[in-house]
Amino acid sequence: MSLTPAQIAAGRANDRIGTVLVLETPQMRVWHLRLAPGETAPPHRHDRPYFWTVLGDGRSRSDYDDGRSVETTYKAGDTRHFPDLTPQTGFVHNLTNIGDSELVFITVEFNAKGDAK
Repeated sequence: MSLTPAQIAAGRANDRIGTVLVLETPQMRVWHLRLAPGETAPPHRHDRPYFWTVLGDGRSRSDYDDGRSVETTYKAGDTRHFPDLTPQTGFVHNLTNIGDSELVFITVEFNAKGDAK
C-alpha cells in the first residue's frame, strides 16, 4: 500500500516518531513506540540521526514516501542506526504491526547541532 500525497504531506509536518516522548534534551529526544497487532503509527518524518531498538519479536510493514512498502521481521534486541539523516536526506513513512504480538521500540533521535527543536 502506498502513501497518498495527503499522507506524505501530513507526514512531513509530523515529527512525532513515537507514541510517547519520554525525554528531551538539547542533544536528543527519546521515544517509546508501542503498536498493538494491526495498529498503524501515522506517517511521520525522520530528518535527523537516530537509532531504534525493538524489545520483543514481531513483524511490521512500512510504507514510504518514495512508494516502497517494506516488511520487516524483528528479534528482541534488534537495533538499527541511521547516522546520516538531515532535512535533505530524510524520509516519511508509517509503521504497521502485522504480527501477532505488541511491537515495542525505544528510539533515540539526535539533534545534529545540539539545538533543541
